[in-house]
Amino acid sequence: MGGRVVETTLYNITGDFSQSNLKLYFKVSGVKGARADTVFKGHEYSRDYLRSLVRRGSSRVDGIFGVTTKDGYTLRVSIVIFPVIRIRSSQRILLRRLMQDKLQEKVERLNFDQLVQEMVLGKVASEIYNEGKKICPLRHVGVRKSKLLLFPEEGEPREREVKPVPEESEETAEPSGTEQ
Repeated sequence: MGGRVVETTLYNITGDFSQSNLKLYFKVSGVKGARADTVFKGHEYSRDYLRSLVRRGSSRVDGIFGVTTKDGYTLRVSIVIFPVIRIRSSQRILLRRLMQDKLQEKVERLNFDQLVQEMVLGKVASEIYNEGKKICPLRHVGVRKSKLLLFPEEGEPREREVKPVPEESEETAEPSGTEQ
């Protein structure tokens, strides 16, 4: 049974119905009788909740970052910001930099368990929201998704730098009809 992934919602854990839009994934690491030991594998917004946040006439700013915690766990964290109105690209860049800086600050200070708790319960998003509303009016900020990529390697020091994951954009994609 070890190695399977169990899916649940934050509502099932906390009993707070407003948390039913957040799915949590746990990997079973071992089974002892009727008890299963698990490790947090990741979380994400439910698809219908993410769709409900999208509004006509406003922007969406996504940031995807690779992070390594103080105790050596490597994660990919996706943060999403929904401004009230359509924003300029300079504001988009400032918001992404803010996401990266806040995440870097958290990674340097917290271990894996503390970081997961702050991401899932909304503390990271709240701090980004409070700083980001100085750039432009914001409607929603959230850690949309996280995924555990690597467990810590024993004896191997890891750098704790937040690195943006490169995105495929339409500008960088080659048109298919220009090849000769």
